[in-house]
Amino acid sequence: MRPFRKLLPICVSSLALLIPCVIAAQQLTADEANLKSYGLPKLKVGPRDWPQWGGTSIRNNTPFGKNIPTDWNVETGKNIKWSAKLGSQSWPGPIVANGKVFIGTNNSRGYIKRFPRTVDLGCLLCFDEKTGKFLWQHSNRKLPTGRVHDWPFQGIVATPFVDGGRLWYVTNRGEVVCLDTAGFADGKNNGPFRQEEVVADDEADVIWKFNMMAELGVRQHNMCTCSLTCAGELLFVVTSNGVDESHINIPAPDAPAFVVLNRDSGKVLWTANPVGKNILHGSWSSPTYAVLGGKPQVLFPGGDGWLYSYSPRGDGKGQAKLLWKFDCNPKESIWRIGGRGTRNEFITLPVVYDNKVYVATGQDMEHGDGEGRLWCIDPAKKLDGSDVSPTLAYDAKGKRLPRRRRQAVDRSKGETERLNPASAAIWHYDKFDFNGDGKIQLEERMHRSCGGVAIKDDLLFITDYTGVVHCVNAQTGQPHWGHDLFACSYAALPLIVDGKVYIADQDGDVAIFELSAKKKLINEVNMNNAVYGTPIVANNVLYIASKDTMYAIAAE
Repeated sequence: MRPFRKLLPICVSSLALLIPCVIAAQQLTADEANLKSYGLPKLKVGPRDWPQWGGTSIRNNTPFGKNIPTDWNVETGKNIKWSAKLGSQSWPGPIVANGKVFIGTNNSRGYIKRFPRTVDLGCLLCFDEKTGKFLWQHSNRKLPTGRVHDWPFQGIVATPFVDGGRLWYVTNRGEVVCLDTAGFADGKNNGPFRQEEVVADDEADVIWKFNMMAELGVRQHNMCTCSLTCAGELLFVVTSNGVDESHINIPAPDAPAFVVLNRDSGKVLWTANPVGKNILHGSWSSPTYAVLGGKPQVLFPGGDGWLYSYSPRGDGKGQAKLLWKFDCNPKESIWRIGGRGTRNEFITLPVVYDNKVYVATGQDMEHGDGEGRLWCIDPAKKLDGSDVSPTLAYDAKGKRLPRRRRQAVDRSKGETERLNPASAAIWHYDKFDFNGDGKIQLEERMHRSCGGVAIKDDLLFITDYTGVVHCVNAQTGQPHWGHDLFACSYAALPLIVDGKVYIADQDGDVAIFELSAKKKLINEVNMNNAVYGTPIVANNVLYIASKDTMYAIAAE
């Protein structure tokens, strides 16, 4: 940013240059006012930083930005401010806070001398926001149990959360860790944790650790993936508890699926396990927080395909307090190993917009294509712990059925479902015949999704695993259009900024659409490698991480 003494003559000499400054300030104020309506805590970060997945705890990836490029070239350097090498696998997108950029990856880059690039680790990297210079790394050795708990070479899959000088994230080892964002550059080893193996400027300074496997008996399946969020001193974590290597047995059905920690100390405040023996595969989702219906709510997408809402502070006695629960699967859907069934869990996270909750169902990417659903839910319908699912399950004698893992309603046994008078469903989307030919084509069907939605001006965008972009009216569920990316889209959220929508895919293409109910593809830019994470904008810079390189993109 230019010093004020240099900027002043330029603005005074030309009213045309002053007007964009005023518009930007007004827009930022409007965005802030909108976020305040959800009762979000104010964080100690810059006003245009992006300090967690989705930017805020409502998870809607719609930052402020002006003149964000729609054309760049990673080979020639056109509109590339800087780039930084990552490991060979980088699943999460970056976050930006207080002058630093943070991202998870593996150790194939080998930034730390004591860990050559041949040593497999989960790594959280920190870079300088202005220059892309590497600052420090937090290193996590792989678990000895192997891929059942810690899949090789996948690195860190979760996105961190930053507030002030502290960062929190979930490691590949099933640990929740709090770090000092300054590292050891401040000349201090902050505690209470002071057992770092090496104290050096390029090493992370750990404040505290909480091991969910050791302390709670959690057994994550393959990886821990939760991108946590926070409200005040409350830190919300999905544990990734799941099945064993057989994909049938659940080794720790009584371990918590959801936990709330004190973010300053790592102390457990309360836990919840509404999933139990009904875990389908893994609990790989992330939580969302907002004040909805006049009550603070933390939303937990369960590994059983149910969405749960809890009072963030529990019942005041160290126990969970459920506000409502919602079954996102049709009652007749069936869970079958390997993705051959129709029953889904969540890979993604809920998003809040206009006091409504939006969430899509999906499965592990290795399970391939399959049926998916996108739901719009009223989070204030009932707040007394009720089941607010669209329908309820009954046996042949008219008695309510208990919840079951494989299938809720089996009609061959005389079981039925009935409409739920307390249903909080506003709408759901699974397919729509755009061209009216009586057939459902690829672009007309909602498949399993590994990403969430982004919404602006009542236009909702989401990609499914098959690689179809869906544009839907957020208020009514009426689909506007679909677009085939011709490549899978993994765990990325769409980015809506500056009147445009940015969506990345496995081929490394970033498709850029006009923010419109009519489809208009502006451009498609290739990143030279697959993009799994979410593109973001912070402080008017576009950040996109491919599998092995992170790019800061800004107009020259």
